[in-house]
Amino acid sequence: MSNILFKNTKLRDYKENCNILVQDGIIKEIETDLNKLNIDYNNTKVIDIKGRLTIPPYVEPHIHLDYVYTAHNPTAKNSTGTLFEGIQRWSESKNNLNKEDVKERAKIALRKQITTGIQHIRTHVDVTDKNLTALKAMLELKEEFKDIVSLQIIAFPQEGMYAFKGGEELVEEALKMGADVVGAIPHFEYTREFGEKSVKKTIELALKYNKLVDIHCDETDDEQSRFLEVLAAHAYLEGIGEKVTASHTCAMHSYNNAYTYKLFKLLKESKLNFIACPTENIHLQGRFDSYPKRRGVTRVKEMVQEGINVCFAQDSISDPWYPLGTGNLMNILDAGLHICQMMSFEEINNSLDLITINGAKTLNIQNEYGVKVGNKANFIVLNATSEFEAIQERVSVIYSIRNGNILFERIPEVIKSDNLLLV
Repeated sequence: MSNILFKNTKLRDYKENCNILVQDGIIKEIETDLNKLNIDYNNTKVIDIKGRLTIPPYVEPHIHLDYVYTAHNPTAKNSTGTLFEGIQRWSESKNNLNKEDVKERAKIALRKQITTGIQHIRTHVDVTDKNLTALKAMLELKEEFKDIVSLQIIAFPQEGMYAFKGGEELVEEALKMGADVVGAIPHFEYTREFGEKSVKKTIELALKYNKLVDIHCDETDDEQSRFLEVLAAHAYLEGIGEKVTASHTCAMHSYNNAYTYKLFKLLKESKLNFIACPTENIHLQGRFDSYPKRRGVTRVKEMVQEGINVCFAQDSISDPWYPLGTGNLMNILDAGLHICQMMSFEEINNSLDLITINGAKTLNIQNEYGVKVGNKANFIVLNATSEFEAIQERVSVIYSIRNGNILFERIPEVIKSDNLLLV
């Protein structure tokens, strides 16, 4: 039996510091009083967390691992910075994909993400490729990395389920091969009718194969792009809203308030999940505006206030859509709070939910997620003693624990100086 005691942890739901006893990778007990734990210290490793904030691991709900580190490819450079040129550049460059290259680039991104505290990732994989090269690479990586990160794979038709000939069949083939989630991009289809058809087909495939749904939905500044209502209505009618996600929904930024008021009633009743990608959304949107320029980020603040599940994501790491990105969700959270004007003390103190439990709900893993007795010992320790400090300082992760094993330990930065004013 393998025992490990993490003492003096700061858990968000406890007023006093807690002691977490882990046996064989499972959280056996959580007690504020160390004396109440029955511990055989001769067979137990003890780690003093020293009052640092201990939370469930970060969840990255929306990334494109098959695209990472392609921004510098000559055929992938996006001169306008628009979503549509990004898709065109990727279409022109992806013909040269090979499985090993996809895997090697994705491994670099995965390692960076994991060492920032992420243990759950949902990645879109472009399946508008008759060879399904990227999908095969991701299925292999999912197995290779399973001990250190959980990977959900979306069968995503980047060039459209119907705008790309055979896209519908390729999505279904990807599901048969092992993709976990059905994707679509209705606002990129050639007509509204095709867009609606793609949404309906996505729901149909999810029901047929018992899969989750995650759609790139209304990622545009066009206020007439309203595929969200179609998705929410079908999810509501089928009763599967908790398994359905609308990613981006940038057009909601431009919807008039009268329409949005009506829409929110449907969104709440459907129980849909939402993902905002603050840094990429604000980079890609507003490109057709002069001034004022729209931010293009969906109504995160309003959704949180209405109890609608919404989470933050990185989206891209140096690809034709976004040249930067590190995979560090603390950076994304910081940007999102500013962009969405969620800067009250209450909003800041609760904002870790946007990169933890809300993402877990989106991935439909909430029943196995969290620092709770009986759950797998999966958690991270932040170099802070409170939520506010963690956000204000954008602190790093000093421990990442998975199945009771220490994935990594980070030694906090030490500044040395002979100047007495600095020490």
